[in-house]
Amino acid sequence: MATKKVTVTIPEDLLDEIRAEAAERGLSAYVADALRFKRDRDRLLELVDWLQEEHGPITEDERATALEELEDLDAEHERRRATGTHNAGEAA
Repeated sequence: MATKKVTVTIPEDLLDEIRAEAAERGLSAYVADALRFKRDRDRLLELVDWLQEEHGPITEDERATALEELEDLDAEHERRRATGTHNAGEAA
């Protein structure tokens, strides 16, 4: 994959925290992952806005169900991470 060097300004305290977190994989990889995550989240929010325009806002019951499902996914992800049992073909 092609890369390009850029200059960004980051608050010093945040940079110190990021460097500590990114230690082994490197600052560039950490920042690239963070930017991908932000881009994906922005796209997801655009989709949510579009779906709500098309179908109306979600109900509190729908929201609660979705949050429960996310909690279940997070718990499964954490279990797999803790046990090291994540295969490339499995959903996270």
